[in-house]
Parts: sequence; C-alpha cells; structure tokens
Amino acid sequence: MALIPPLQPMLAEARAELPPERALPGGLAYEQKPDGYRAVLFAGPGHAHLQSRNGADLSGAFPEISVAGRALREPLVLDGELVVATEGRLDFGQLQQRARRRGAGARQAARTTPAHLIVFDVLDTSDGPLLDEPYQVRRALLEELFAHVLAAPFVLCPATTDRARAEDWLDPAWGAAGIEGVVVKGLSQKYQPARRGWIKVRARASAEAVVASVTGRVAAPSTLLLGRYDEAGRLRFIARTAPLSAAARREVGGLLYPGGAEHPWQHRRFSAGWGTRETLDHRPVVPDVVVEFVGDSAVDEGRYRHPVRYLRVRDDIGPEQLPPLGAVRWVV
Repeated sequence: MALIPPLQPMLAEARAELPPERALPGGLAYEQKPDGYRAVLFAGPGHAHLQSRNGADLSGAFPEISVAGRALREPLVLDGELVVATEGRLDFGQLQQRARRRGAGARQAARTTPAHLIVFDVLDTSDGPLLDEPYQVRRALLEELFAHVLAAPFVLCPATTDRARAEDWLDPAWGAAGIEGVVVKGLSQKYQPARRGWIKVRARASAEAVVASVTGRVAAPSTLLLGRYDEAGRLRFIARTAPLSAAARREVGGLLYPGGAEHPWQHRRFSAGWGTRETLDHRPVVPDVVVEFVGDSAVDEGRYRHPVRYLRVRDDIGPEQLPPLGAVRWVV
C-alpha cells in the first residue's frame, strides 16, 4: 500500500446546525458521529497497525481489531471510530479503560468488553490510494467491501443524503444511545489529511442543575460549576459552562452568595479541562440557584465531558425539585 502510518486523518469543524446544501462540493452526505476514539487501521494479510488520531499505536490495546485486520484477504487502510458498547449504548468510559490496557489485560478486556471499529472511509487498497477520489466513490467502494469482505468487529457507519434523516440523528434520543451527532461531508470532496474540511454538528438537549461554584468573582462569575444531588443527598459535579456573556454574569451573579466552610466543594479540586491535570481556581457558592443549560450528548456517568452553554436562571424551581441523580460510580 502507498499509505503508511502515521497518517493525519481529515477532521471536521464544529457548527451549531446543519449547513445549507451548497456548503460543501457536489451536495451533502450525512454520517452518524459515534462517541468513541478516532482511529485509522492499516491492515492486510498477516499485518495490522491501529493508529489513534494523534498517531499513537493502539494495536496492543485492542487486540481483537488487530486480529481481524491481519485476517483480511486484501490490504486496506480504513478510517473510523473505535467504540465499546455496554447495556445498549456506546460507553466512552469503558473505551478509555480499554485504551490503557496492554498484554493479558487487553486480551481479557477484548473478551469481556469487546470493541468495534465503526468504519466511515476507505483510504487505500491494493489498487492504490483513494485520497483524490471523491467521497461518493470511496463510500460506494466501502459499501462493496462490507458486502463481500468486511464483517465484525468492523461496522459500516450509517450514512444518508436525506437531510430529514440527518436531523432525526440529532435528536437527543440518539445521544442517549451514544451517537454524538452528525458529520457532514461533500459528495465530491477529496480526502485531505489534517484539514478540517468536514462539518460536525452535535446533538444537544437542555437540562437543569444547581450552581455550586464559580470561576472569577461571585458577583460576576466567568463560568459556572454545576451540580446535582444524588440519591444519597450528596452534591455531585456534572458540568462546567462555557464563559458567560456580560448579561449572564450580571443575571446570575446578582443571585449568588459565597459558600461557607460547610460547603461540600470547599476543598474540592476540579480539572480545568478534559484530559488535563491543571486545576481550576473556583469559589463555592450557596447551592440554591437553579439554572438551565444546553449540552451535547457526551455524558459519562452523569458528567458532561464538554463545556455546556448557560441558557437562563430557573427561579421557578428550587434544588429540591430537581430529580436526584441515579446511583452511579463517581470519580472524586
């Protein structure tokens, strides 16, 4: 094959809504965006290399994918999303645990929580690389491969040219199953490594939570740290908002008061962002203000992985009126 690892995959630019039909060349195709790890598989008879988006070798962590890659009858380079499913939905937490294991631990995990590669593109075959071919040609070839060559643990990513169906995939009910949203691609687009030439739209839904701490000044907070009470009455962190507008700072800040020494988050440390060890400088507040926010479907055990967007104060309900979080495992 002409393509060898590491290969920088083509990326998507985040948008708030589906773009107009002429946003990308040749009309639009829509694909489901599963909640997983981006991965490129270089495979063929007797060899397999599974590469992360950043170029790391994931082959040892997911031996079932490597085994299936080595069993292929012809060489292929496949672009897709690594996922693990448990209890009827994609489980990002289990996927993270799988990614840290090697050796006997990885082989055992492959038996108990097997991974799949949801494939949305084919980049190279024994006939040569396909980067300069339009998306619709690559997609047709990929469907042909799934008809005659590819089987579990490989899964064909659902795709459509029907905008109404793509809008249905943005329903939060799909998010509950682990579908983050939709990736939009041009039917005539070439595959351009490292370029953000596609468009990604996340499924979003609104929810309510208690303001339990803030960054910045209490009277004019920069961001809000939101919590919900679990069934045992413990205040659990669920989300941090994106930076507030000036109007939102005034609206929320005028209702907040500093929390006392008994506040359950008085000595808590919170990460400044997903995957970083930097901690936030935050100020606990009296947890009696409920706000509504909108977030995407990337939620791990009740906690939103990405920043959420503040919508408004819900002064019509109090913290005691919010349903408790279920009995789940939390990382404190």
